[in-house]
Amino acid sequence: MQTYARIAGVLFLFSFIAGGFGEAYVPSQLIVAGDAAATAGNIKAFGSLFRWGFAGYLVEAVCDIGLSLTFYMLLRPVRKDIALLAAFFGLVGTAVFAAAELFYLAPSLILRGDSYLKTFSTDQLNTLALLSLKLFAYGGAMFTVLYGVAWVLRGYLIFRSGYLPKFLGVLMTFGGLGFIMRNFLLVLAPAYASDGLLLLMVPGGLSLAAWLLVKGVNEQRWNRQASLGT
Repeated sequence: MQTYARIAGVLFLFSFIAGGFGEAYVPSQLIVAGDAAATAGNIKAFGSLFRWGFAGYLVEAVCDIGLSLTFYMLLRPVRKDIALLAAFFGLVGTAVFAAAELFYLAPSLILRGDSYLKTFSTDQLNTLALLSLKLFAYGGAMFTVLYGVAWVLRGYLIFRSGYLPKFLGVLMTFGGLGFIMRNFLLVLAPAYASDGLLLLMVPGGLSLAAWLLVKGVNEQRWNRQASLGT
């Protein structure tokens, strides 16, 4: 199980770095709120950075798919059904976010000046590009509830495991709840849907990644739990 623990730690760390780059840093550098012309100008001027942002998401998605398997393997001795349910939530969340990412990539097609787009004026193309990015942001945020539920379930299993520290389970549960709360606020009270709620995942995520890389799991207790479940 230590191999799975180390792999999970590496994947979690890469997911954090790639996700932070592609979903936070790059959009903050290129998207100008309410200004379609400035946003379009940034995308044209920094096309490579725009594409690297999408590449960051691809890395994050690959890592998250791998995490669905590794955490299922690590946590199944506690409750196999809940571990499997968490894996399902994680996979579906990744798939749905992938669909939203198509709206992120769309401006690179809208703004590249192909002849079939000449029926649109420059202002119209700029507006379509910014609208596509807004749909990406909104569509991705709408389904982070699935990601949050996956981590609430995993946090519960970590807390109950006995072979991983309870405080990690508590931190990851709070991180997952942050995603869920932000999702429902986005629907019910958009003015209060702060991105700051997503930062609740950072302490637990970094702590869990570091623990898995350095300490791993208590294999004796993992084996004991596994034997009780058979």
